[in-house]
Amino acid sequence: MIDFYLNLHPVVQGVLKGLAVIMVIFPIGGACSMAERKVSAWIQGRPGPNRAVVPWVSWIPVIGPFLQRLGIFHVMADGGKMLFKEDALPGHVNKFYFILAPIVAMIPALTTVTAVPFGAYLDTAGKVIPIALANVDIGLLAVFAVSSLGVYSLILAGWASNSKYPFLGGVRASAQLISYELSMTLSVIPLFLWVNEPGREATLGLGRVVEFQSQPGFLGGMWFVFIMPVSAFIFLTSLFAETNRQPFDMPESEADLVGGFHTEYGAFKWGLFFVAEYAHMVIGSTVFTLLFLGGWNPLPWVSLADLAGWLGQLSPLLAHPLAVGVISIGVFLVKVLALVFFFMWVRWTVPRFRYDQVMEIGWKKLLPLSIANLIFYAIAIAIIQK
Repeated sequence: MIDFYLNLHPVVQGVLKGLAVIMVIFPIGGACSMAERKVSAWIQGRPGPNRAVVPWVSWIPVIGPFLQRLGIFHVMADGGKMLFKEDALPGHVNKFYFILAPIVAMIPALTTVTAVPFGAYLDTAGKVIPIALANVDIGLLAVFAVSSLGVYSLILAGWASNSKYPFLGGVRASAQLISYELSMTLSVIPLFLWVNEPGREATLGLGRVVEFQSQPGFLGGMWFVFIMPVSAFIFLTSLFAETNRQPFDMPESEADLVGGFHTEYGAFKWGLFFVAEYAHMVIGSTVFTLLFLGGWNPLPWVSLADLAGWLGQLSPLLAHPLAVGVISIGVFLVKVLALVFFFMWVRWTVPRFRYDQVMEIGWKKLLPLSIANLIFYAIAIAIIQK
């Protein structure tokens, strides 16, 4: 099977990999809607979604009622409702751009994954090879450039709705993106100053960052979340703002904007906005995992190559490139899903900021902190690498 795949034309391989990743990201984005309600229920001490069930599954003793109480069938119920519900089109909207906005929301959400490595395997020489659709040297720049285009869908939706509250939501989205994208960019510069040490070929590739956290020695195997905790904090806070997650959900704050940019939307178009939001959240979690949590390395100071060596002593099959690749993807997904849970946990724990507080945090707190952090690490790295 592997040989058959490797003998395919590179374009066919790329299409198959792209479809495979989209078939994972899209369902995860959809399932996050149900997971959010279930997590909120656990935090608030209530059952949450627990009614929907497929009839022939409910007949299975023990397993059927357990799956029903777990709420997993609500994913299908929600998807069916969004797909087949009447999709009304208000008469006062700009119809072409109103329909275009949710489509524009999905494109950046599913495009950014092309530059994100989500696992690795060991070749015959023992070298770790990242698994990615496009393992390019400008990986992080590509993610930042494409993901920032997602805000245009919110602006377009707010403007095309021809309504006061959606328009205000679109304006807030653009202001929030500008405010926090500066801090996010500045927070990762120290990391790449360290990775691109003298004598190495310069790169912005995310795979190189994971490779740098896989080296021997105390600092070599330490994850960047421990080496640069302030950068990690700034990046994660900016990520909350960039993905419009509470307490930074100003573009859709129902307390003062009814529903924000999506007030006039319903049914499938409304669902696309939130699948895109969850997809952005998942991709943001993958980037944070690669930058600060060691990527596919299972533990600090324990690289994937170390793990493959230990597994190879147990069984040669476990050291096979396919097995190592599957294990690395599993390790990576565990970290990403833990971060997604953290996003949901914060939403149902921390109260929403006011809009003026969001702007003040971005410009007066986070931006000066990111500049000071950059200056500190620039001096420290220059001294260490001298």
